[in-house]
Amino acid sequence: MDHSTIKTLGELKAARYKSLSVKDELRKNLIKQLKSRSQGFQGILGYDETVIPELHTAILSRHNILLLGLRGQAKTRIARLMVDLLDEYIPYVAGSEIFDDPLNPISWYAKHEILIHGDNTPISWQHRSERYTEKLATPDVTVADLIGDIDPIKAATLKLTYNDERVIHFGLIPRAHRSIFVINELPDLQARIQVALFNMLQEKDIQIRGFKLRLPLDVQFVFTANPEDYTNRGSIVTPLKDRIESQILTHYPKTIEIAREITRQETRISPERLRQVHSDGMIRSLIEQVAVEARQSEFIDQKSGVSARLSISAFENLISTAERRMLLKREKNTEVRLADLIGIIPALTGKIELVYEGELEGPAKVAHTLIGKAIKKFLTLYFPDPEKVKKDKQGNPYETITHWFTEGNTLDITDKLNNAQYQKELMKVDSLFDLVKFYHPNAFENQTFLLMELVLHGLAEYSQLNKKYLPGGFGFSDMFESLFNLNMQDED
Repeated sequence: MDHSTIKTLGELKAARYKSLSVKDELRKNLIKQLKSRSQGFQGILGYDETVIPELHTAILSRHNILLLGLRGQAKTRIARLMVDLLDEYIPYVAGSEIFDDPLNPISWYAKHEILIHGDNTPISWQHRSERYTEKLATPDVTVADLIGDIDPIKAATLKLTYNDERVIHFGLIPRAHRSIFVINELPDLQARIQVALFNMLQEKDIQIRGFKLRLPLDVQFVFTANPEDYTNRGSIVTPLKDRIESQILTHYPKTIEIAREITRQETRISPERLRQVHSDGMIRSLIEQVAVEARQSEFIDQKSGVSARLSISAFENLISTAERRMLLKREKNTEVRLADLIGIIPALTGKIELVYEGELEGPAKVAHTLIGKAIKKFLTLYFPDPEKVKKDKQGNPYETITHWFTEGNTLDITDKLNNAQYQKELMKVDSLFDLVKFYHPNAFENQTFLLMELVLHGLAEYSQLNKKYLPGGFGFSDMFESLFNLNMQDED
């Protein structure tokens, strides 16, 4: 239907326009999408077999929806993408505050316009992008914000009594008539506000300061909540919970590959920067493993969750750490090193909610522990387990490397080293290059040096080398010498 040519109610009727409720509209367009096998909910990754089918079911059932999940699980993004299932344009009575359907008006204004002008009633068109309202639930949200209030100035100006519905100033929900209305963090809404909301869903009437108005609003409600709030505080009132027909559980990415794809999609790094600062696939996966370790750590509050934003911010910081080194060393391009992981600490400490034991350790110590666990896991993915080969009769492939450090040699990998110096330092360690080439003969040059660094970090995590934090990087030395020095200092 060409919305640009239809300007009056008579023309709308002549075009045989059929009005649908917002839920029927979503259902109709979803059916078209499913039949054509076209991909909906663009950019939502890892939910193809879990959340998306349940969401489709809820929309087909014309349900109000509660998305229940921890932070950083794309709940709000899913709600925003539902707009794509609305018709591109819908007609409404021109001038109506609540965008009345010309064929089914509900407000005094729209009914009055149609009564006076009949088929000549002016029609406007609303784009689907304007049919979405979002409200973050906070304890200070009032009934006036969501539903409306009596406007004494309007009453005085128009010389109306408080019994006239024209004295009402509509809130967010009536203005979302024929739209999608999202309330984020529903449990944070006060119980009395939730009851007013329930009354609107169930009875289709509005009660404001003793004024009762029946207003059959047509709204697709989507709520989001954190299960911690939902279960422990019991903050969603039972009648409202009962009225939300479909509850859909969201989750974190189930594989490192999906997590990597989400981070790649969400990072705000220009292609030019990524060409200058190259990051190997292994280090990208390592960042995701840090998030996995955080979601399993006893130091972190698992009920609060570890957002996908952790790995996004960490990756951005990792690239920036390498970029800073490149700029200081006046190089045209560089490779991300494992030593650059020191730069992701600020991204981790701001994104994790610590339990009491974690607070005792301190956020920075917990962040270092998470990185260490991820490195330990990755060492055994690429090389033999240092614990197992210790007892292996075939010989320990790491023995020559640890022996080099036992002889008193040390190695510092910091941001003071340019690319050539970094490679030269790693090549000093006996048989380190040979070990990497033995297990990964086809690795590119940059991958080879990254794997050499992984061996050193990994052996430190397995307590076969000592690793200390230096400004802008790490220093490696013999484990026993460091223990001896430590004991001497303790005695002093």
